[in-house]
Amino acid sequence: MFIPKDDLVIRVEPDTQTNYNSDNSLIKLIGLMQKTQLGAEREHYLTDSLQFLFAYDYLEIYGPAKPDTDILDPTLQDNKNDFQKQNIKDFRTTDTHLIRGLVTAGDWTGPFLRLSYRGGPDSKLSQRANHQLGATIKLWLKVGEGTPAIINVPYNEQSDRYEIEIWGYPSANLRELLDFSPKAKKAWDKGEIIARNDLIKGSPANFSRDVVSDLDMRKVDPDNTMHPILPLHLEVAWADMTEQFWDSQDGNNYHYEFNMIVRGWDNYLKVGISSNPHGGIGFLEYRNLLSNYFEFANSGELGRQLESWNLDAFSNKVLDRAGEREPFFAVDYMDLHIMRPECGIGLHRHRDNQEIFFMVDGQGLMVVGDWANFDNRERCFEIRTLRSGHFAMLKGGNLHGLMNVTDENSSLFMLGGYD
Repeated sequence: MFIPKDDLVIRVEPDTQTNYNSDNSLIKLIGLMQKTQLGAEREHYLTDSLQFLFAYDYLEIYGPAKPDTDILDPTLQDNKNDFQKQNIKDFRTTDTHLIRGLVTAGDWTGPFLRLSYRGGPDSKLSQRANHQLGATIKLWLKVGEGTPAIINVPYNEQSDRYEIEIWGYPSANLRELLDFSPKAKKAWDKGEIIARNDLIKGSPANFSRDVVSDLDMRKVDPDNTMHPILPLHLEVAWADMTEQFWDSQDGNNYHYEFNMIVRGWDNYLKVGISSNPHGGIGFLEYRNLLSNYFEFANSGELGRQLESWNLDAFSNKVLDRAGEREPFFAVDYMDLHIMRPECGIGLHRHRDNQEIFFMVDGQGLMVVGDWANFDNRERCFEIRTLRSGHFAMLKGGNLHGLMNVTDENSSLFMLGGYD
């Protein structure tokens, strides 16, 4: 993990009240999500399953409050009680957006993946091709450990982006099922929707409670594009139709991951029935959500690897202990929150500690992303719906935020450690 040199820490004058109601970064991000296009009519999609990735290459972060106003190096910002230094002022997205989720056609429900590339003259590919891209470009795509494919991606005039939506439909008659969906039929005919179950795999039925009882979920259908707990890794590059010009990160390709840790009634390590629980009466149905026990003893999910700039669980600076692991989750606080309609917890980072957002009642749009760079993935904001009975776990180095976009109150339980 390393801190990008191009990011900017904004010095805030002492005793200055920051205006978070103007040009708020969370509202900017939610706006990007709301502008995204889907290939078919909305009724084809299971809305709560939709997950968005917005890659970015630049952050602006507010600097500390006094007396640490001039400590602009994030590795030296060790005042755990100063929250101003966590907050994100602005960001800059890159050319690629991604969406995954579940889609329906006839009696079939399965996964899809949508990839979108900036269409205007500002994109890297357009600049390299001397702004002569035309109506279609090409996508080099590898999903998980699967075989790479090259796919034609048409231009979408409505979004001013090149967009492709890949459905995991298993048969050859998808076009027939879209006859009563004008938007979807048009997208199919222009090549914006395609069916490739060799790339987009699996079914939500594979994770039914009856099917996976007493099984380690990490080993159930691991190639499923919508696996409830395993991350989905994507390797991507873009080219013009001649394949003469490429946006491929100098041949290394772009690496994206849907990797938000969400657990709850539908997302768990293991589910089963326990008779006479702890010497009691009757039967208990359990779901392992996070665990260091039994077959999950080496999962590492509850721990973290320490970086040189971190404060450990006892507030000691790590420095020369970089690379050590804390195998536990440290808790400094537990809070209950009521989030009223249009209330949002702003985009902010945690340099050091871990945290859990548990939705007790209602729902919200959960955002998680990487503040620092990881070797195996690009920095992205990931957005998905957090429903009641589910929680998101935030690891050290994660950006995060939560927005209540409903017209009802949401109840939130938070626990973790400040940094």
